[in-house]
Amino acid sequence: MRLLARTLQYIGYLTIGLTFNVVAQDATHSNKNTLPEIGVVASDALPLNKEIIIGDAVMRQMRAQSPIISDPILDEYLQDLGNRLVAQAENVKFPFKFFWVNNNALNAFAFFGGHIGIHTGLIFKAETESELASVLAHEVAHVTQRHLARRIQSQQRSTPIAIASMLGGILVAMADPQAGIAVMQSGAAASAQMQIDYTRSNEQEADRIGIAMLSRANFDPDGASSFFSTLAEEYRLVSRPPARLLSHPLTETRIADARARANDYPQVRVSESLSFHLARARVMARYVFDKDYALEYFKAAVEKNSFRIPQAAQYGLAISYLRNEEYNKAEEIMATLLKQHSENLFYLDVATDISIEKKQYDEAIERLAPHLARKPRNQVLALNQANVMIESGQYQSAIAILKDFLLVNNQYQLPYQLLTEAYKKSRQLKDMHQAKAETLALYGAYSHAVDELQHAYNFADNNHLEKQKIRARIKQLREEEERLIRL
Repeated sequence: MRLLARTLQYIGYLTIGLTFNVVAQDATHSNKNTLPEIGVVASDALPLNKEIIIGDAVMRQMRAQSPIISDPILDEYLQDLGNRLVAQAENVKFPFKFFWVNNNALNAFAFFGGHIGIHTGLIFKAETESELASVLAHEVAHVTQRHLARRIQSQQRSTPIAIASMLGGILVAMADPQAGIAVMQSGAAASAQMQIDYTRSNEQEADRIGIAMLSRANFDPDGASSFFSTLAEEYRLVSRPPARLLSHPLTETRIADARARANDYPQVRVSESLSFHLARARVMARYVFDKDYALEYFKAAVEKNSFRIPQAAQYGLAISYLRNEEYNKAEEIMATLLKQHSENLFYLDVATDISIEKKQYDEAIERLAPHLARKPRNQVLALNQANVMIESGQYQSAIAILKDFLLVNNQYQLPYQLLTEAYKKSRQLKDMHQAKAETLALYGAYSHAVDELQHAYNFADNNHLEKQKIRARIKQLREEEERLIRL
């Protein structure tokens, strides 16, 4: 779904993160790795309520400064996969938010408040859903065991925000190792990197808990060791492996350790996941490959039947045709796929994009309507329907859908962006500035958000109730900013 996706340049982050150990140090079995009392561990260094506030602030900054993908179908798939693991986790203190970073590096990271970023490079390299799930499980374990808070406590730091300020640039190195090299040249940042690296006990603990979580969620517990093996083999003879593997090599000991842990759990036969393979094909066709190579690659994949699930190769080819403006060929493929599975959201999303490009708006609206009636606040259906309505000039209908969706999901920037566009095109300027203000607030740009609200105030004319609401929202945003300063 090509809906105002954000791909902005990194300029550094006010945070520190935890990396998945395709980059980890050697971890060996140890009986000394006893679990702490999670309810109280590191509470002096970082109370849970402050961790949530800081995590929210960091996430807002990341939305503004990092190439986070705003793709409803990929977001829904990743959040669903993550939730299946979190449901099997212990010591969960807050909801988890999983998000994609558009970067081919083999990396993932977690930070305050249950936020977990997954690089597109990981699903590109993963061969099964269990392998991808093993990455998420490892990161969930880091969060539930509060490894970051425990590290802060061990260093006897007093203010998490002060630490985060000192470590500006650490997350940029994790989210984009090549870009991060320049950031890490400064002495302070380089020193901070040495202090943030996980201890072996942290990594062993995350591996052990993550693999157990993987098994309980009915994934293959061998997913971690198989993914480790794939990566190790791929980079064994490479003269210049990924930046993080240079400093934290993936050793045979670690692979053997993960394999041994998996043997403690019953073997399971996990069927191939259509959603995983469709998500992987989408990432490859839309984000990893340029449009010309994507078309060449997926044509060959379909011809040779090289994908484990043929529909995924066909889906990737349809996206590639769409990107290359060969709309009729893309439409033909999607018609066939929709006949096989008419309610598949991956298929409905691409079919909608094709209809928009061909200006077949009524057809797209009619196709989505029965599905939206059954799932009125599903983000894929609602945002696709709103998008096509905006394109067709049905602004008020789009606005109604978006406002209803935002009642249950007001932390997603994409509906606010669409809402801003709908208000702008329909010349509802007060509401346009208000929607834009909410988008800016999600990026942590509070002063700019207040400016937009002041513009909205000027367009409120003599509507005193609206003016009162705008003043109240301005006060809220200023208080949010002050709260962060007080931390």
